[in-house]
Amino acid sequence: MKKNIKLAFLLLSSMLALTGCTSVKDPEAIYSEIDYTQEDARREERKRIMDLVDKNPVQALWRANLLGDEQTVSDCEKKVIEEYNLSVEKSDWFNAARIQKSLETVKSPALSNLSKPASEVYSLSKKVPGLSSEKNPSTKKVSEYISGTVTIWVDKGIKVQNGMGYADRVIGSGFFISKDGYIVTNHHVIADLVDKKSEGFSRLFIKLAEDSDTRIPAKVIGYDSEIDLALIKTEVDAPFVFNLGSSTDLDAGDKIYAIGSPVGLERTLTSGIVSATDRKLFTLGSVMQIDAAVNQGNSGGPCIDSNGNVQAVVFAGMLQYEGLNFAIPVEYLKSLLPALYSGGKVLHPWIGCFGHTKKEMGKDTGLEVQYVFPGSSASRTKILEGDVIIELNGEKITTLENMQNVLMKLPAKSIVKIKYRRSESEVYESDIYLGARPENPGYNIYKGDIIAKSFVPIFGMKLIAVSTSSSRKYSIEQIIKGSIADESGFSENDPIEIRNIRLSDDNSVIYAEIYAKNRKKGYLDGVMAIGSQLDSPYYF
Repeated sequence: MKKNIKLAFLLLSSMLALTGCTSVKDPEAIYSEIDYTQEDARREERKRIMDLVDKNPVQALWRANLLGDEQTVSDCEKKVIEEYNLSVEKSDWFNAARIQKSLETVKSPALSNLSKPASEVYSLSKKVPGLSSEKNPSTKKVSEYISGTVTIWVDKGIKVQNGMGYADRVIGSGFFISKDGYIVTNHHVIADLVDKKSEGFSRLFIKLAEDSDTRIPAKVIGYDSEIDLALIKTEVDAPFVFNLGSSTDLDAGDKIYAIGSPVGLERTLTSGIVSATDRKLFTLGSVMQIDAAVNQGNSGGPCIDSNGNVQAVVFAGMLQYEGLNFAIPVEYLKSLLPALYSGGKVLHPWIGCFGHTKKEMGKDTGLEVQYVFPGSSASRTKILEGDVIIELNGEKITTLENMQNVLMKLPAKSIVKIKYRRSESEVYESDIYLGARPENPGYNIYKGDIIAKSFVPIFGMKLIAVSTSSSRKYSIEQIIKGSIADESGFSENDPIEIRNIRLSDDNSVIYAEIYAKNRKKGYLDGVMAIGSQLDSPYYF
């Protein structure tokens, strides 16, 4: 399960496979801010926008508005309307709503050319399985909810090992959210069907709880590898459809039930309590810890209350630790269902920043930006390090978690309003484009910025170059509290020299060898090895 549980041994095992020394980058290769007052710069930006418009009309429109060139804006609006009309023609209401929202944000005159009223498009974009206002009646016994669950069966054919052939398959769980056969499960259960790196041919089947002998063909509709959710479809009349409840009122100690097929044993019901509600196991959002028995094969099954309302989706259990299991809050599922139903891989938005919750007088007051990636949406919007984000898409932002929850509800490749505070007297509001979040944001930052700046989000240390003859010698200007640099014992004003930098084969982990004179240790010198994953909740 990729990125499901960020355990310490992952970093250690990744380091063992690290290859390739990476040299310090040429500062001239880094993106530089566009000076819109210079005509040659404006001309080049117009050319870049028109090169972009066929590939991504909404982003091109946003950049045209930043440029302030009426003809370029008009040309981009025509392309945006073409994309909108194509979405309407395909009844792709999720993308039609995304485009419509973007036009509304920039107050585009092209809104008058849309073929459908805004309210109708938004309404249609929410008409997806699982989000219906109609609720199924609860039953008298918890055991009666089992009929709404299925066993997921991914047939990978025959695996040859030591000269012998073995049936190769993945078994998981799922549950119906609509009468016409839409089923929710985990992404990692069906990953072999959608992973481009996966070798061989796989087929997807489900088994009904009431008929475990019959394998029914199914297909993947949409999937989200970051939140580990997937929507699949089979052509059956669901025997029972679950209502999606709410986990916002759940607290530690509340009773829950888990239904699934542990190690292939269908119709298994276990019970327990919520142990915690805010475990940081995902790079986006928090998950629930539960003590209901969960084993291999439970993944994708529902976690319900006594009324049969789905409160979470089971996704992981630690077999070596009894009662240490985890589930995805149903709020995430409800936020992502329109995107899952739209089909394909779900893209999460980001603006190209790194930061932490801003606290003033013990109170959460917003999201402090501690780093801005050059060329990102935030960079082009003129958001600076030290700014505090206080509102996004009309929703108040007080914490990092708050920001991630708002972003999860918004589609990537759209334009929304952002409000940020630079000082008590300086508050700005801008249009910002939500780009697609990279798989490993830290890798993009490392490749696209100079070492002195990229070490802020990656290791939590801000550097200043101290030598004109060596591009590897720095002094530490600032340490972010709680960061890897802080926990490794580095201090402000420590002189350091970066001896080597390596990346894991999949670019998910970075490893640095740093020669340092550590002030906390009486300026004892030596080479320290530190590593960091290149994705974390602090990128947004």
